[in-house]
Amino acid sequence: MKKIFVALCMVAFLAACDDSSSASAGSNDEPGVESSPSSSGKAGEPAEPAEVMSSSSSKAKSLSSDNQSDAKQSSSSEKFGMSSCSTDDASSSSVKLRSSSSVETPNSSSSELSESSSSSAGKAKSSSSVVTLANPCKTETEDNCEYGTVLDDRDGQTYKTVKIGDQWWMTENLNYAYTGVPFDNGFYTSDSTSWCYDNDPTNCAKYGRLYTWAAAMDSVGEWSTNGKGCGFIDFYKTYSTTYPVRGVCPEGWHLPTQTEWNTLFTAVGGQSTAGQKLKAASGWNAFSSITNEDTFGFSALPAGYRDDCGDYYDVGYGAYFWSSTEGNSSRAYLVNLFYGNDYADLYYNGKNYGRSVRCVKD
Repeated sequence: MKKIFVALCMVAFLAACDDSSSASAGSNDEPGVESSPSSSGKAGEPAEPAEVMSSSSSKAKSLSSDNQSDAKQSSSSEKFGMSSCSTDDASSSSVKLRSSSSVETPNSSSSELSESSSSSAGKAKSSSSVVTLANPCKTETEDNCEYGTVLDDRDGQTYKTVKIGDQWWMTENLNYAYTGVPFDNGFYTSDSTSWCYDNDPTNCAKYGRLYTWAAAMDSVGEWSTNGKGCGFIDFYKTYSTTYPVRGVCPEGWHLPTQTEWNTLFTAVGGQSTAGQKLKAASGWNAFSSITNEDTFGFSALPAGYRDDCGDYYDVGYGAYFWSSTEGNSSRAYLVNLFYGNDYADLYYNGKNYGRSVRCVKD
């Protein structure tokens, strides 16, 4: 009788283990992947973006050993928007070299590539509208792009602009000195919310300034109320934004939304090759098998970024541009062009980081 009882207990135990392992296998908690609530917002701009931040532990584009060794790339905290000033994060955030496995390649199933182009009589269908495909207008020997200029009457600076598809974009990073609002994230303080790379004014002249998302959105409402109150104020609070958001841009121009960035990618042939098409032909650190073409005159330069402790990374290696679209209470969407990639990356990250601003015309 005792033997039968022991046998029955063993059967029950094995069945419980089976159920546990099958439940675990069915979960969707992939490390490094973070999803947002489904969108239900106004036309052309999601109230709560439904993008998925791609995993940094897979989908890697392999780097050669020569380029790996000299690449001063983003810290691990850049991709995930963690404060690197906190002692809790010190062990991971102090790493300035990003391994080849964290250099991501586009995933065709990802929602980040949902607006890839399909040519039909010069038009491409996006998720919400018809996008005009741009014709390449610039080569090594000729430049036939349609250019203009915009004067920022706040400080007298003039920026070159270019028409790509149906949009007008600045071909230079914004360099307006937004310095009147102090920065304080609880771990680190600064007398400003925009900076020159390495605190060197010559980098502002070359690359423009690096802005927190609150500064890029003009959260104090100095020039417009559409972005007023946005920023890293309450970790658990998201903000209701009225689009377009002028933000820190000159009058008549605004901070591009996630949708407007996707429209640009579609116009130049799709997100999978947008990096190659939009990066300036010179000024980037070299990478084997990558040729930056700048075929539409956008001329993106690798201005790098500033983390929330005041450290600077990636000049020569990466361009990081804010959008006006919020990801969640602590992060907002941005575009990343990287020296070792042909594609453009679109994901959300920490609002307290300093990144470049490219304005688009109203």
